[in-house]
Amino acid sequence: MPHKMLKLSTLAILIAGASQASAAVYTVVPVANADSAGVKQLANQDYFAEAQANANSTPITVSSTGIKPSAKNANCFTGTECAVDDYTVTGVAHRGTEGTPIADVTPYNQNRQDIISLSQLDNYCNHNFDYGICDIWAKNQYFGDEYTDGNEQDGQGLGGLQKKQAAWIKGYYSNIVALVNDQRVATKADEFSGYTKEQKKAGLVSIDSTDEHFTTDAIANGVVDNYNFGTTSSALFTNKASTHPRAFEKRGFVNTFTTNPFTATPLILLPPVSGDAFVKTMGQTTANSAVKTTDGLLVVGSSSFAESYTHDIDRHIPNKHDVNIGLDFKDDIYRACATTLTDVYNQWECQFSTFANEAAFWLVGNDGITKSGVIGSNLAAVDPDDDHLSFQASAQAVALKADGNPIVVGYSTNDVNNKLYAIQAAYFTAPVGDLSSWTRTLIPGLAIREDDSGDFSYTIANGVNNKSVIVGDAKGNGEKPQRAFVYKAGQSKAQFFDDLAPAIFFKDSNSNAAAVNDNDQVVGWVDIEASKGKEARHRAFTYMTNNSVIKNANGEIVLAPNKAWMLDDLTNDPNAGAGSVANSYRILDATGVNNAGVIAATAYYCQGGYANLSNLAHCNGTEQRVIVKLVPNANATANDIQPRAKDEDEPLKRSGGSLGILALTALGFIGFRRRK
Repeated sequence: MPHKMLKLSTLAILIAGASQASAAVYTVVPVANADSAGVKQLANQDYFAEAQANANSTPITVSSTGIKPSAKNANCFTGTECAVDDYTVTGVAHRGTEGTPIADVTPYNQNRQDIISLSQLDNYCNHNFDYGICDIWAKNQYFGDEYTDGNEQDGQGLGGLQKKQAAWIKGYYSNIVALVNDQRVATKADEFSGYTKEQKKAGLVSIDSTDEHFTTDAIANGVVDNYNFGTTSSALFTNKASTHPRAFEKRGFVNTFTTNPFTATPLILLPPVSGDAFVKTMGQTTANSAVKTTDGLLVVGSSSFAESYTHDIDRHIPNKHDVNIGLDFKDDIYRACATTLTDVYNQWECQFSTFANEAAFWLVGNDGITKSGVIGSNLAAVDPDDDHLSFQASAQAVALKADGNPIVVGYSTNDVNNKLYAIQAAYFTAPVGDLSSWTRTLIPGLAIREDDSGDFSYTIANGVNNKSVIVGDAKGNGEKPQRAFVYKAGQSKAQFFDDLAPAIFFKDSNSNAAAVNDNDQVVGWVDIEASKGKEARHRAFTYMTNNSVIKNANGEIVLAPNKAWMLDDLTNDPNAGAGSVANSYRILDATGVNNAGVIAATAYYCQGGYANLSNLAHCNGTEQRVIVKLVPNANATANDIQPRAKDEDEPLKRSGGSLGILALTALGFIGFRRRK
């Protein structure tokens, strides 16, 4: 039986840290684990009978996604207005694999949108990573964790893409829930009233979800003021034929609060397009980031604006063997979904509809959505020269500049030499009061060429601050690594962290820059060992950019400018000993940092402490994955930074290259969260 996680209040932890002679720079505060209320709600619901034993015995995995912004003058490094308990952390809990990540606009950021079968998962892995276990990885994503090797169709896997595709006949049980702190977040998609009249008229008879059993998958991406937001799948319905369609693949959601913070008025974000009823009905949206403005909450994400599947696209649709439910995919029905069919919710093939997607925004006021729109471009929905490719764009993060104008970052399709629709990192700006007028700027230094000799297959901006400092990732072509970058709007080109801080970001290491606060403090993750011939483990980092510096209340430097640190080193306190709270965590991934300096992170926890203080020390007890926040110690200085000892464990061996971004949904060897 897993050990129970050590329960410490924020006050107790802070007192313990302050009482030590040589405290760490950050104190680790637990937020959520396998015993949290929202996670148990997922664990306690029924699962597929053939996989229930695995569901009871396999730990649920949790990951952080973001942190609530701090007050304007808050600074935990100086102890000023540091309201630790108010810094809500958002996250997600998984029971098994996702198959294709709910946070991605298109699966694995592949423009073709065709990674929806076992063979395509295997092909994607081999083409991009070639780490020797692609057949295992693909089966794990398709059939779920704990699938039966040699008898994959017995249904014993947890999660997996096959379960979603077989839901038409077999029903579905959620395996992904959104978390705000340690509570599951319900959305309007869980209620029958959350669906449009048109959807109900089209044949959705009743919703399958109940309070004890839910069929939506969801991820929470942030909390701003009295709002939380994220992305949810549609619930499963029963239709007139007693099969089980979804109304759409996914929707952005916003839960708004009025005078009573415990009474939510949830919103579903519809595609802000006009004219095309099918896009509005079945097209997807996502809600990735938000900022409070004088007019309300500005939410940014993505929205479908046109169909992308009416062209001659090789879809690699699942066959009878893939889904094991006795259904053949009929291509003629699939192509008619958007054009001639009126009963789209009575046709299995329509559940595979795909769309061109644009960066989008919604302005949410006290009375609901007051304005919405796409952050438009002028390219066709489908590449006229290569109809396997469609336009794809997304707004991943938003900030308000000093002049009050919003700046949005993410990616947008770039037409490369009139030969290729490529996903490239971009930022978007709009004047105050005119959200219908956006200017797109591609981030220089991240160009994508039309052949395989290019450096990158796609690039994405993940975070931005009020000084227009932008961070993100560039995925190398083929087996080349994913490289984190930083860019200041107006500069000549992006800079890569493996050039800025090579001691941590070594050559060919994979890395992710997830977020940056207004103090120019960046957080993310990076590989901590060369990946040739073994699993690439990674740890969270922080970096101070743009000559910025963090000082304590006495004016002493804590984090110096233009320098990177492993967060494991900043939480290390050698004086506390191997059995201390400080030595009970290893920080895998950092996903958010607010202006007070508090970081949202995913960590491994070992009750009673790891065997020693080294980075990769083993846990003598039960190691579990947890969500934490890292709180600066107000009395810390640069002298309190104590790098952990050289690793004493033999690295985990394997064949092949680095997991890179793929490990977001990987086999559980090192599990971590991708870009925001």
